Amino acid sequence: MTSGRLKALLLVFFIALALPTSILVYQAYGQLKWETFHQHQLLARELSLRIDARFQELIEREENRPFSDYQFLNVSAVEQSGFLQRSPLSQFPLNTEIPGLLGYFQVDSLGQLATPTLPPRSDASVYGIDSNELQRRVNQENNLRAILGENRLVNKQDSVPASVASEPLPEEGILESLSSSVNIPSEPEDEAIAYAAEKEQQGLSVFDSLNSPSKKARAKSNSVKSTGRVTDLKLEDSYEVAEQSKEKRDQESKKIVKDKRSRTEKTILPEVAAIEQMQSGVAAPIDADSLLSKQQVARIRTFESEVDPLEFSLLDSGHFVLFRRVWHDGERYVQGLLFDQQKFVDDLVASAYRESALVAVSDLILAHQGNVVKLLGASRARDYSSSAPVEGSELLYQTRLVAPFSDLELIFSLARLPLSAGGQIILWSAFILALVLVGGVFMLYRLGAGQISLARQQQDFVSAVSHELKTPLTSIRMYGEMLREGWADEDRKKSYYDFIFNESERLSRLINNVLHLARMTRNEQKPSFEVIGIDQLLNELRPKLDSQLENAGFKMSLDVDEVTLSKQLRIDPDWLTQILINLVDNAIKFSANATERTVQVSFRQQQDESMQISVRDFGPGIAKDQMKKIFKLFYRSENELTRETVGTGIGLALVHQLVTGMGGGVDVVNCEPGVEFRLRFPKTT
Repeated sequence: MTSGRLKALLLVFFIALALPTSILVYQAYGQLKWETFHQHQLLARELSLRIDARFQELIEREENRPFSDYQFLNVSAVEQSGFLQRSPLSQFPLNTEIPGLLGYFQVDSLGQLATPTLPPRSDASVYGIDSNELQRRVNQENNLRAILGENRLVNKQDSVPASVASEPLPEEGILESLSSSVNIPSEPEDEAIAYAAEKEQQGLSVFDSLNSPSKKARAKSNSVKSTGRVTDLKLEDSYEVAEQSKEKRDQESKKIVKDKRSRTEKTILPEVAAIEQMQSGVAAPIDADSLLSKQQVARIRTFESEVDPLEFSLLDSGHFVLFRRVWHDGERYVQGLLFDQQKFVDDLVASAYRESALVAVSDLILAHQGNVVKLLGASRARDYSSSAPVEGSELLYQTRLVAPFSDLELIFSLARLPLSAGGQIILWSAFILALVLVGGVFMLYRLGAGQISLARQQQDFVSAVSHELKTPLTSIRMYGEMLREGWADEDRKKSYYDFIFNESERLSRLINNVLHLARMTRNEQKPSFEVIGIDQLLNELRPKLDSQLENAGFKMSLDVDEVTLSKQLRIDPDWLTQILINLVDNAIKFSANATERTVQVSFRQQQDESMQISVRDFGPGIAKDQMKKIFKLFYRSENELTRETVGTGIGLALVHQLVTGMGGGVDVVNCEPGVEFRLRFPKTT
């Protein structure tokens, strides 16, 4: 099998395992992610219901409020008693649970503003109101008048004079200013009718246009007091099928509410002589005890009032307004509440959102008619109103609030989807499986490629050994036959004998190398250590090395100093002899064409008292990219020089194994010319 075929087979094996495993992990992780998404979707739905319930409570309380509550004075609920009392809305400061409430107001058919905060035009002290409190009440009404006037819902010229709002006045002065602030012309009857019609056109008709289709169309095109359009955020819905998610959102966005119709109520209003005198411009003293000490009023009047359902709108100034239309005694009125947007949203929406678990993972968008009004985000530790969420966020849940707040939408988008414990297990399992699969395939490739390379090297080794054995055996046989037949004269007989001897020595070295390698590969041979002196070691080595070099036409240069000769070395002498013979044979083989036919053998004691034995030739050296490969078993370089030389590829591999087996190390260094093999053995203890 070739390396390319092995790669192809392993690639097919990898794909066959990786593809179904990836699909399985993807499906399992997607299912867990889908479940986590819907868990948070349920949390968003529950939070929306809680917010919706608070809005519902607000609506029910204000829907049931009678027309007379918007007056400063009204009659007690028990019709038969007819006691005069202050309206619940006349309290100051207003004691209400409605967040951000700026005040209640009433606009009559002439577009004139009145609030239950200010008493009828009489001595305010009768009602227990001192001048300072009266001034604050006036300031509150002027604040409402200014906001409504800014949005063209009331006439600005009908506001309380600035002098009243800015400086404290005596009670009489304030009330006189209030009485003179509305100047109804005393022209003929037709001019008065025209004036009234103009006032009605400027006043109540503006409320009719607040929620008109044209107003909503302008709101979609102009993001006044908003941070942009919801559609600009490009919220994605990848966890749902597109058609199903659209249908769900439509169902959630269109709340099914009861068909609210106008209701009719009985309204009881007092007719107190003193009040009539004030309305006619006659100032008469009023006895507080007779007015407010639960004594029966002279006369009361009962009306039927038709009250429309409450409507909600966002004004151009950014304030929220909740209002209703009332037909009372043949005249049309608008009664309502004005809210500060920031406080209203923070208390009813933001506070509930901050207390929920969704604050850590989602963004909440409050939108009005498609315009972003408020942004609450998990991506920041605080509310943010100047930066939109990241475009393309995942849509979690979208719903509208209860009517009449149905123009307000709660839109939850995922800032990040938290990973559940099951998801973490799947991801870690997938990571481990990927490592095992990739690592396993890589190891299989390494193992297979190694076996292929080993098989190829073994084939080369068998071929090399066959050649190494066949050539000398053929020569020995030939020269032996010539000697046996007597074909050689006496002069040639010696050279024939020398040739036979040298070839037999070569065969012995080859066989010894093969046997040594086989025993060491099977861990069957261990070194027999002896402590031997360097001088004695050289006496045993020199004859063998000299004979090997002389037969090849080389000479040996021995370099050793007197200090080194006196040292001892703990080695296996037979192993060291085999090592040096192989190194000298390698030097002879690779420097056969060198100009200097010398092999230098040196012994040197190093500074750490270890012993270094070097064998150097003066041949062409070894390429740098092959220095780490030459000690591998069966390795033979592929350059031209190697092709011209013989060898089995086991000599240097055997040298490396024998040296390391004795606890030493071997290294190779180019010396230019030649190459030097350095053996290092630890010092003898």
